[in-house]
Amino acid sequence: MRKYAQELESRVAFLRQALADSGASGFVFNNSGGKDCALTGILCKKACGNTVGLCLPCHARRNFGEDLQDALALSERFGIEARQVDLTQARAALVEALDGATALNDMALTNLAPRLRMMAAYAVAASENRLVAGTGNRSEAYMGYFTKWGDGAYDVNPIADLTVTEVYEFLRFLDAPQHILEKAPSAGLFEGQTDEQEMGVTYAAIDRYLFTGEAEPHDREIIERYHARSAHKRRMPLTYPGR
Repeated sequence: MRKYAQELESRVAFLRQALADSGASGFVFNNSGGKDCALTGILCKKACGNTVGLCLPCHARRNFGEDLQDALALSERFGIEARQVDLTQARAALVEALDGATALNDMALTNLAPRLRMMAAYAVAASENRLVAGTGNRSEAYMGYFTKWGDGAYDVNPIADLTVTEVYEFLRFLDAPQHILEKAPSAGLFEGQTDEQEMGVTYAAIDRYLFTGEAEPHDREIIERYHARSAHKRRMPLTYPGR
């Protein structure tokens, strides 16, 4: 287990240096009510009082229920400013605008919300001289379980090296709201969705593989397949090399 008192100190220093280097005056992060958003938000708030958490419900009912309640509970517990923006109509307008240009498949529709949320975060950041703080962890990154140019976009990410196991440990150390610690990890993209059910492997198995290289054959096949097919998400876009 990491020494989380030291981790807290070093990550707060990292975030403060990022602000100093950029000339920005604060942070903005998308607060979905989940574990990763919670940890990023707490760290940003401890680094800079001028931190805003955006609650951005979009289309899915759970966004307006338990996810929003957990996001607001986090904000209240740690004194983080919360702002709510309903992106449901924006999503519907985009779907309507694309009608006739293409037939949107399930993956395209699923990725609309994360990309709209990141557009909102960068709009706030540009308007208020803030850095967009990322909320992705090491386990998700290895699996490619994030939306390219959606939740995978940010200016600074204080938790990118932490596995899901470590995120939970850190949150317990910080006394995060219990319900956030207890609920199943979910991107909240559609009703009944959970990360582990969708991937077909548990985060415990993923983290075991990352820590030790060991996994049950079924788990290893899924982990290595997800990692291989998502390689494009973890590199900069390809560009012609020129001379």
